[in-house]
Amino acid sequence: MGRRNRFRRGGAAASARLVCALAAASFLSACNPTAGPGVPGAPDLRLSAPLGKVEVGQLNEGELIGSGATRIALIVPLSMASGPSQVGASLLNAAKLAYADSGANDVTILVKDDHSTPAGAAQAAQNAINEGAEIVIGPVFASGVKEAARVARGAGKPIIAFSTDSSVAGKGVYLLSFLVEGYVERIVDFAAQRGKKSIAALVPENDYGTVALAQFQQSAANHGMRVLTIERYKPGAVQPSVQRIAQAAEQIDALFIPEQAEAMAAVSQELQAAHIDTKRIQVLGTGLWNDARVLKLPALQGAWFVAPENAGFNSLAQRYRAKFNTDPARIATLAYDAVSLAIALSRSQGSQRYSDNVLVNPSGFNGADGVFRFKADGMNERGLSVLEISGGAAKVLSPAPRTFTGNGA
Repeated sequence: MGRRNRFRRGGAAASARLVCALAAASFLSACNPTAGPGVPGAPDLRLSAPLGKVEVGQLNEGELIGSGATRIALIVPLSMASGPSQVGASLLNAAKLAYADSGANDVTILVKDDHSTPAGAAQAAQNAINEGAEIVIGPVFASGVKEAARVARGAGKPIIAFSTDSSVAGKGVYLLSFLVEGYVERIVDFAAQRGKKSIAALVPENDYGTVALAQFQQSAANHGMRVLTIERYKPGAVQPSVQRIAQAAEQIDALFIPEQAEAMAAVSQELQAAHIDTKRIQVLGTGLWNDARVLKLPALQGAWFVAPENAGFNSLAQRYRAKFNTDPARIATLAYDAVSLAIALSRSQGSQRYSDNVLVNPSGFNGADGVFRFKADGMNERGLSVLEISGGAAKVLSPAPRTFTGNGA
């Protein structure tokens, strides 16, 4: 059959290839890849076939991947002031895997190094657009996304970026990253479904905590949960806040802690020292807890947190190691999915392939990390799992949804 996608008009099954191509709405509703359980209406971008014969080379500024007519820019931080960037290398290598898996010979990926600076991102975007890029994938850092978006908007080109800072999202600037807002909404919604009614929050005084807290308050209100108390603390000074939570412990049945993995050992210790009953009070966290260091903490056994399913990343990581003899960064799937999506759209949507109407497809797309869709405001919605920490491991309590409801607005 060769390396390309095969599908019949009218919604017949795609071959067990990487992408189920986007087409008209009537076709989308019947799209159902044979490579595994698909999302009705969602093109399947998951890794599902051996790599092709596309060669992957060194990490070079100005590198071209492919030689097709459709030009896609990839802006990644290949270098920093301190030297090469491992994150940038992972993103670029994952993009090469996506290109190889697609069997593409009709696109060219223009690789641009933003040098991990806003000015570098702006220059990279300008160079790529001057060279004919129709869509920009990347950058990673919020300041770089802001500058690249300024250039791209001026040229009428969309961006699919990897920043977790939702403030840089907007019309034509779509974030594919794992956003704290999505984590928080999912865990609060699940806790409410499980009958939790009165909740407290223990929140670090940092940017992540501030964003998480804003979403927490909104989600709690939307799901009818009473927020009894909110305690914020400076890094390394969590004890007084935990003590105040302990004074209200009899009145709460859930405790939300949006803290980084490396800080959770100290938090766990203070929860125990304050005699907070974490068997009665349900402890809730975000995707930051998807870390072996957190899973072993005594006070967090039985805690719930939210994360994408790992099967797609594990598959990608296995292939990545075989090809590059090193481990990928966790966000490598973002570049893989973004490039896969750009290639799929280039083949199916003609001159409208990267229009807002096509990118904001309410059915979403099925990628390495599961189903996702972009919203009109540039944010995303993802299918996320709820996991429970038990015996030093994480088990799935609520699988990631395979479909979306509503129009995603």
